[in-house]
Parts: sequence; structure tokens; C-alpha cells
Amino acid sequence: MITDNDGRRSTSGSSSDCTDNEGAALNRCHEENRRMMGLNRIFSQEIPSDITVAAGGAIFSLHKFPLVSKSGYIHKLLVGQDADLSMIDLSDLPGGAEAFELAAKFCYGFNFEISTTNIAMLRCAAEYLEMTDDYADANLVARTEAYINEAAMKTLSSAVTVLHSCENLLPIAEDLKIVSRCINVVVSEACKDSQFATSDRARSNESVSSINSQIKPMIDWWAEELVVLEIGFYQRVLTEMKRIGLNQGSLGAALMFYAQKSLRRLECFGRSRREIEQRKEHEQRILIETIVSLLPTEKNTIPVSFLCWLLRVAIYLETTIACRLDLEQRIGLQLEQATLDDLLIPSFSYSGDTLFDVDTVHRITVNFLEQEKHCELETHFLYAPDDYLSPVPTDFMNVARLLENYLAETAPDANMTIAKFTGLAKLIPEQAHPVDDGIYRAIDIYLKAHPSLNDLERKKVCSVMDCKKLSPEACAHAAQNERLPVHIIVQVLYFEQHRLRNAISRTFMEGDVSQRSQKMHNREVVSAASSPCDEFWALHQENQDLKLEVARMRIRLSNLEKDQTGMKPGSGKPPLYKKTLLNSVSKKLGKFNPFMKLPDQTTHAKHSKIRRHSIS
Repeated sequence: MITDNDGRRSTSGSSSDCTDNEGAALNRCHEENRRMMGLNRIFSQEIPSDITVAAGGAIFSLHKFPLVSKSGYIHKLLVGQDADLSMIDLSDLPGGAEAFELAAKFCYGFNFEISTTNIAMLRCAAEYLEMTDDYADANLVARTEAYINEAAMKTLSSAVTVLHSCENLLPIAEDLKIVSRCINVVVSEACKDSQFATSDRARSNESVSSINSQIKPMIDWWAEELVVLEIGFYQRVLTEMKRIGLNQGSLGAALMFYAQKSLRRLECFGRSRREIEQRKEHEQRILIETIVSLLPTEKNTIPVSFLCWLLRVAIYLETTIACRLDLEQRIGLQLEQATLDDLLIPSFSYSGDTLFDVDTVHRITVNFLEQEKHCELETHFLYAPDDYLSPVPTDFMNVARLLENYLAETAPDANMTIAKFTGLAKLIPEQAHPVDDGIYRAIDIYLKAHPSLNDLERKKVCSVMDCKKLSPEACAHAAQNERLPVHIIVQVLYFEQHRLRNAISRTFMEGDVSQRSQKMHNREVVSAASSPCDEFWALHQENQDLKLEVARMRIRLSNLEKDQTGMKPGSGKPPLYKKTLLNSVSKKLGKFNPFMKLPDQTTHAKHSKIRRHSIS
């Protein structure tokens, strides 16, 4: 290990994204100048300097002999035709002033520390300066290469640190295979975890709950180490992990953690857009598009709330259309798991558009319906046509309820057009909502927020509601709702009366059935308690009663036939209806029904009119 005489040691660690203010930057600049002045005094002590080197914005006053003896690049410049050269420009040296300072110390024989933080920079600078064994034994290239192989590539943490330091050393770090070696070490160290790779069958059985249970250990292990990498290196690491069998749940957890850490300062939850530096915005846009391209393909490996957050960020940063459509399709596959807050995506537009992005939710819903239809067709082919039944899936009902709440939330928006409102409402399958109370609530809110609608426009809004599916409470509210069109109120009253009539009929039928069952029960009890002789006489008596009833019915039928034949033709006298319980109930219900008259009333009115005409 090489040690610095002045006691300064380089320490490795993760980079911080905190930026210094102007005062701190100015102090750092002053400290750098004082440090360079001290180095110049050290390098040029006793013997005056005869060469000046400019590297990374800093000026070094040095001596030719130590540099020429170790650096092939400087040796070629100073030996030969340019022997009298007094100024060397190394502005394109990898690592800049810091790298040249360490290389100069090595040429002068000063001690300093090599660590995982500076090893990549020092290796690239040594390669650029051609500090090989052809000019001196155990030169800087050999020293740095030995450190990389023996120390820097032994653990995942050290390999990630070296890889992170290579971000500003391209393309020479790539040419020297430092990047590829670091990636291989990171992947191989992560693979030592027994839970890293799983079989295809295990991956296919993953669920959201299993992902949530795995996120914490993944963050504690290698995902937390990788978060310091820029997106280009991070993509290469995860691509290599996927190639060797990284399970989809682990991939999703790592991407979630990386995205949240990288974009935690991005505020995209309001409608207004904050001013972002153009370069920074471009970097964030590339980051989002890359993360979306790395997302696992299996369903339920990423929570839908995270996908909606990614879509919100993608819309805010104006990523490519392909990136946004990919997220919309992924959300559509898991729409039944979404909440109302997930779908409330702001519309970052200043062209008078709606407060929330309704068009995006419309496309997501279409994706969900297409996927469910495809799954239903696949299920249908697995069964015989006679055995297959198509029940209402709970997913449909969850999505229907979600869309009803979304419509109610977006209905007060003044820019919400009728076409957008009804277009989204019509996407809800009829069988998915047996009760239309949610739709009615959204319609009522919309009509209240848009009082200037004419009668035709209100009819269009109400066309997405089925009055037959309203609950009694909703019917009671709708019957007194002055915002609804008149024909909707009439329909509500009619269907409510029809429901009441059916309820009364069911009550009478249930009473009749209960009486019959009670009689049968009494007969069974009597027959069980009687002797065989008594049972015989009871059956004989019942048979006689039935015969007597049949005889009475025959006599009544013959009397009706005589009355019918004895009636004069053309007299126009209708037979009188007997007053029964059913007729009484029908007359009472008719008072509530504006569309129905009882048969006896209608017939009587017609015949009375005929009589008046005949008399006149």
C-alpha cells in the first residue's frame, strides 16, 4: 500500500447528490489553489523547475527528469525535436488535475494511498501517460492493475465503487475493461445469494404479496449498493442479471428502489410545472424511459400504484409516446388493484384541458377490457360450450366501482365535456354493476356543476344510467331531483311502482304457499297419529269431497254456457266481472300507475260512449 507523507488519505464511499452553495464552492477553489501552490514548492524545492504542465485547469511547475523517467508520453514529447519544450498541455487527461497530481507524486517517489475511489482514475491516467514497465520497473500501470485484481474486485461494494468512479472516465475505462470487469463482479457476487435465481415455475407463481415481502431484504443486500450508479451502468448490470436468471420479483423491487431514490426530488403532483434545467430534465427523461424498458414483463410483479406514479412522472417529463403507452398497458393489466388516487393523474396542459388526464384513464380502461376479453376467450376454449358459464368476475366489479368513483371525482371540472364523461361511463360493462347508484351519483354531480346544459344535453348525460337498476334510496332521491330531465323522473316513478307491485304480488303468493304447506303438514300429522282403518276412511271421505267439487264445477260450467247462448246477439252487454281480491288490489295499484287503466274501466267507458252514440 502506498502512503502519503502529509497524512491525507482517500476514503471510499457512495457519492452524495447534495450540491454546494456558492460560498462553499469558492472556499473549495481557494483550498485547491493553496494545495497546488504547496505541491509546486514540494516538486521544485532546491532545484528550479524546468517544465510546466497544465492539466484539468491547474498549473504544475515540475522537473523534466522524473517525468521522462516514468512516462512514455512525456518522454516522447521532451526527447528529440521538442527537447526545449517548456510547456505541456494535458487538458484531455482522464481524471484531470487530481489524476495528474497522483501520477506526478508517483514519478517523484512520494507516497500516497490507492483506494477503490481513485484506482480507476489512476489506472486510466497511467495508461494515458504510458507509464508502463518499458520505462521503469513496477511502473504505475502494473501497480494499479495489481490493485484492481487483488483488492478492488473482491467484494460487490468495492466493485460498485470502482464502477461508479468510471462514469467520468469513458471511453478509456471501457477500453481498459474496467467497466466490464466491475459488472461481472457485481453480478457474480449478487448471484451468491440463494434467493437470487429461481426456476420458471417459481417465477410464474409470484404475486404482489411475495414482492412486498422481498423488497426489504433486496434493498438491504445488493439493490441498495447499486443505487449510486448512473442509469447507463445500472441498466447494464440489471440486463446481465436478467440474462443469468434474476427473478421478476427481485428485478421489480430493485427498480422501484432505484427510481424512488433517483427521482425523490421531482415534484410532479400539482398541475403547474416547475422550471427544471434543460440538461437535468433530459437526464431524468432518459432515466424514466430506461427504467420502463427494464420493467419485468410478468403481471403482478410491480404494484400498480408504482406504475401509476411512473406514468405521472413520464407525462410530466414529456417522455416518448411509446414509453407512456407501455406504462398504460401495464396499468391496464392490473387496473382492478388500483385506487382512486392512483388514477387522479394531473393534466400538465395549459390549453384549457381538464384538471385530470381523463384521456389517459380512458385508454387504460380500454386496455383492461381488451385483456379481460382475451382471457375470457381463452377460458371459453378450455371448456365445452354446454359446460361453460361466464360469471361476472370480481375484477370487473372492482373496476366498475373504481370508474364510478373517478367519474364522481372529475365531474365538477368545468372543462369536462359530455363526450368525455359519457365515453368513460359507457366503458363500464352492464353486467359489472348490478346497481347504478354510483353512476347516478356521478351524473347528479355533473349536472350540478354544469347548470347551463340544455334539455338535450342533460338527456345525453343521463343516457348512461339504467333507471331499473337504481336502489329504492336512489329512486327516492331521483324522483325529487329537479336537475334530471322530466322523462327520467317519469321512468324512475314507473319502475318504482312496478317494483312495488311485484313486491305485493310476492307477498300474497308467499302467504298462499305458507297456508298450503301448513294444511299439508296438518294432514301429515293427522295421518301419522291415526290407525290404518282411520286412514282408509279419511282417504275415502277426501275422495267423496273431490267428486262433489267436480260435480259442482260441471253444473257451474253448464249454467255459464246457457247464459252465453241465451244472450241476444248485438245487445253489447258485457259480462260483469266478479269482485275478487286480485281485482281490488289491481284497482288500488292503478291509482299509482299513470300508464295503465283497469280493464273494467276501459270497457265500461267504451260501451257507455257507444250507447250515447246509438241514442243520439
